[in-house]
Amino acid sequence: MKYYLAFRKFYQLAAKRMCRDCQRFLNEGSKILDLGCGSAIVAKEFQRFFKAEIFGLDIIDQRVEKIPFQIFDGINIPFADNYFDNTLISYVLHHVQDPIALLEEAKRVTKKRIFIYEDLPEGFLAKLRCQIHSTTFSHFFQKNEEKGTFKNEKEWKKIFEELRLKIIFEKKVSSFLSLAKKKLFILEKTEA
Repeated sequence: MKYYLAFRKFYQLAAKRMCRDCQRFLNEGSKILDLGCGSAIVAKEFQRFFKAEIFGLDIIDQRVEKIPFQIFDGINIPFADNYFDNTLISYVLHHVQDPIALLEEAKRVTKKRIFIYEDLPEGFLAKLRCQIHSTTFSHFFQKNEEKGTFKNEKEWKKIFEELRLKIIFEKKVSSFLSLAKKKLFILEKTEA
């Protein structure tokens, strides 16, 4: 948690940019699930920016911001179908054992849209950064040796299609200094 406190301002600035990215697609007062909320810095900014009702879920509690929160098993989201208007999944899926199962659960509990920010291992520097991130995050934050599984854009798009999640907006969000390709995908459920 000391890490999050030390870099809180950086995360708050990034969260403000994320809110602006999502502004056209999120209504004020929405009920939002932050799935894998980590420090809850991003969730708190979404709560302020959108005057949203926010709820955080994660496998461990590392919050430095106070938001309603619950620990869960990493797969089974403990809420009824369509409980949330929207779900935010911010740089989480590459840390998940079964991202497809978690996306299915996110789809189940979401009425409107799923907002996914994800690192993409495309290009030498991006792959290297993802490998380093995977190792350091699992060791220092998750306290285990499980490595992340990063997927490229084509792989994510295939998964979204198979899950009947339609991309309604996508945006590159990386910067030169990040050394990684980062992308925002905004998804809606499609009819069966």
